[in-house]
Amino acid sequence: MTPTHEVTNQAPPLIEHDASDYPPYIEALHRHGAADAVERVRAVGVAAGSREVQELGELAERHTPQLHTHDRHGHRIDRVEYDPAYHALMRRAVGFGLHGAPWASSSPHAHLERAAGLSAWMQADAGHVCPISMTYAAVPALRVDPELAARFEPGLSNREYDPTVAAPAEKRGLIAGMSMTEKQGGSDVRANTTRAVPAADGSYRLTGHKWFTSAPMSDVLLTLAQAPEGLTCFVVPRVLPDGTANAIALQRLKDKLGNRSNASSEIEYDEAHGWRLGDEGRGVRTIIEMVNMTRLDCTLGSASGMRVGVQQAAHHATHRSAFGAALVDQPLMRNVLADLAVEAEASSTVALWLGALTDDAHAGDERAADLRRIALAVSKYFVCKRAPMHAAEALECLGGNGYIEDSGMPRLYREAPLMSIWEGSGNVAALDTLRAMARQPQTVQAFLEELDAASGADRHLDAAVARLKRSLGDPEGIEHRARQVVGDMAMALQGALLVRHGHPAVADAFTRSRLAGDWGTVFGTLPIGVDTAAIIERATPKVAG
Repeated sequence: MTPTHEVTNQAPPLIEHDASDYPPYIEALHRHGAADAVERVRAVGVAAGSREVQELGELAERHTPQLHTHDRHGHRIDRVEYDPAYHALMRRAVGFGLHGAPWASSSPHAHLERAAGLSAWMQADAGHVCPISMTYAAVPALRVDPELAARFEPGLSNREYDPTVAAPAEKRGLIAGMSMTEKQGGSDVRANTTRAVPAADGSYRLTGHKWFTSAPMSDVLLTLAQAPEGLTCFVVPRVLPDGTANAIALQRLKDKLGNRSNASSEIEYDEAHGWRLGDEGRGVRTIIEMVNMTRLDCTLGSASGMRVGVQQAAHHATHRSAFGAALVDQPLMRNVLADLAVEAEASSTVALWLGALTDDAHAGDERAADLRRIALAVSKYFVCKRAPMHAAEALECLGGNGYIEDSGMPRLYREAPLMSIWEGSGNVAALDTLRAMARQPQTVQAFLEELDAASGADRHLDAAVARLKRSLGDPEGIEHRARQVVGDMAMALQGALLVRHGHPAVADAFTRSRLAGDWGTVFGTLPIGVDTAAIIERATPKVAG
């Protein structure tokens, strides 16, 4: 067909760029003494921004997992079939060590390096990152039982992805999943009814239904069930040591808003074999470290989505003109882009800081553990809450182009709410912060000390910290206003980190807009005088060629 027109004024696709080439990532590595990790993180970023990996992500998202309950002869098989693109992404993520590898590393910055690498890699596809995250999180939980840790940890930390269905001992690489939520309880796992009966050989037989089990093809599932002494954690393998399938039936896959490449499922245990992890009746305490690790990844994931959103918006605005000028040069668009960039930087800064705290906490630093305990709950609540509105505004920057599936922005928009739901909704995260404050008051002291380290550097921050201290000192009705309190804590923490370590223009914009008391309800309301040029420059991706 003869062309009827010449295509102009369209932004080129954002491909073949280094997804790790984002100042908050590289600056965090240098700031915490992990400069040796920069090149390894860049390798992850270059792969994530490549045409090949972006296409793999699109294929894995479009060709959703398929459940096969029976083979053609009528035998029960309970298998999930994934598109080859999913396995290709898993193979790369495991090869980069984004799963359990940091736990086998001697580097004092292994968790920070992983946090930076995962932040860059997540743009490839969010769905496959779920089992990657759960595998990472399972290791510290398994260490409650040295025998079980010795049995499974080498496979969970090995950089070889093996999707075959076989007994864990026969595989070099293992993937872990979580199986906790039930119909009647949701976040209230103590309401679970799945029961675990002790067997003569020291194992247990689990019977019951699980409402959400992501990545059911995982080699081992960490599961909560009611043992004789109460809620207890168990390690349940898909395949038993003798090579026979465990009694785990996949009932159906969930039809979800997003995260479509991940096979979230309902499963039934029918006297499935499991090994007790930790003491009977101590299931929540045993599993909490796994939950903390996945909450870290929720924060990283939301921050990563914001980075992707603002980079797409800035890239589009740089190459698109309207009303006689490039969009990026229009004052109101500059305000919006800079505001989106400030949010993304603040979120990324606190997320990677939490990654560094994880290194310190697991090295035995008790203050770091206390600070991480409360800061993680605070940041998981707030950063994940900000992600959906950030995605919506970034999409709008592309106009009608952003509403089209091919742009990738609808996919980003669908993913954004998940992190606020996963590992406890907003209310759960906010109340968990109050729980830490009440049961571990030293965590509040550590948190306030972190804020005080920036005292005197910015008047807006100082005023916000003073207001926060007054609020924390008033216990009246604190549960009713938990979201306000926790949100104020999150913004004060982000402000303190930016003032101490961030780019001056970003820190100035954050404290003047978020902490000055007149914060707008929509993006694009930064005050006059903010250095939008410097902020947007940091958010604009560099494309090869």
